[in-house]
Amino acid sequence: MKVIPAIDLMGGDVVRLFKGDPTQKTVYSDDPISIAKKWEANGADMLHVVDLDATLSLGDNREIIKKIVNSVSIPVEVAGGLRSESLILEMAAIANRVVIGTLAFKEPELLQKILSTLGHEKMVISVDHKDGYIVTHGWTSLLDVSLIDCMREFLAVGFTEFLLTNVNKDGTLEGPDLEYLESACELNRANVISSGGISGISDITPVKEKNAWGVILGKALYDGKISISESIELS
Repeated sequence: MKVIPAIDLMGGDVVRLFKGDPTQKTVYSDDPISIAKKWEANGADMLHVVDLDATLSLGDNREIIKKIVNSVSIPVEVAGGLRSESLILEMAAIANRVVIGTLAFKEPELLQKILSTLGHEKMVISVDHKDGYIVTHGWTSLLDVSLIDCMREFLAVGFTEFLLTNVNKDGTLEGPDLEYLESACELNRANVISSGGISGISDITPVKEKNAWGVILGKALYDGKISISESIELS
């Protein structure tokens, strides 16, 4: 299982939000490059870089993201606000993987076109949900679409990589959502990254036991409640 620290960017700072709420923001650093290098030095398998400004249509942190990618040798996946073909291809030319959320649900034909260009290994479908129902547009729009049904549809047309986040768990330190993680990981050919709710080292083994492909470390890592090295030992 891959151990993947998150670097969430807002206004050029490294931040964490509580349940995706930009009004409940904690700033951890004004130097994202040093944070990226720190997590790499600590043994991270990959970095998960999220442009929260782009997600919330408040601007973007593209230049910082490019600097992060160029400053480390481990893979970087980029998420947040990738809602046009041109932007997705631009980020895909820089990063190892791109995470696509809103566009995946709003423009399926365009998504298939991009898949034919990039291939499934470079594209991660972000299946953000609130207790089993998909949310889009920075978690502000709830769709009447079930998580597992939509994952089956994506798998049927060639996608294999997924980022699974229960919004009600994100940034809460309440423990991961194991119920939906188990259901998602049971789907044939689905490689699922578990995101949200990790509170400490005791949460790593249960996530691995559900056969997650990777786990995102966020608030618990920044608050010193878990380390990359001890997570790797259990992964």
